[in-house]
Amino acid sequence: MNTQRILAHFQESADLKMKSAAALSPSISQAVELMFSALSNGNKILACGNGGSAADCQHFAAELVGRFERERFPLPAIALTTDTSIMTAVGNDYSFKEIFSKQVQAFGQAGDVLLAISTSGNSANVLAAVEAALEREMRIVAFTGKDGGALGKLLTDADVHINVQHARTARIQEVHLLAIHCICDGIDVALFGGDENA
Repeated sequence: MNTQRILAHFQESADLKMKSAAALSPSISQAVELMFSALSNGNKILACGNGGSAADCQHFAAELVGRFERERFPLPAIALTTDTSIMTAVGNDYSFKEIFSKQVQAFGQAGDVLLAISTSGNSANVLAAVEAALEREMRIVAFTGKDGGALGKLLTDADVHINVQHARTARIQEVHLLAIHCICDGIDVALFGGDENA
């Protein structure tokens, strides 16, 4: 592969991350506060998304249940993307649209947070999960790309929207992952103290 093409990927990624830093920092900070408040009150975080976004959900849950960068007690986060028996049963018996919403209805409680990730903002099963979460008086942290799609329009003033305004899915996902790391770090600092600039 032409090294210039590889360099172009790195440059575009770096440029978008720097552009997104100022634009998204307030929303990321709000997401930290929302999740910190939920965890501090004995609530949990559920996460859903498809494809690469499903992997991001699992990454996020692993960082909270295990650890991010410091030793601490496990924090309750569940990726709704991992139970193949539930997902295939619901997908087969009902529809693929309901693979996350059924789990939100089963596990979600008032005060919990749903991390909903969709690079297009239009994933039908993620939208259904958000609707189910809102019905259960959960709060939403939505990660989207492009113009935010239908997901952005579902959110209330009590929710947090982290929207990466870019057309390429790969670039959007790269910024989403960085935002996830920022949130994990922010939760650790909020729960356990430490230098926020470390």
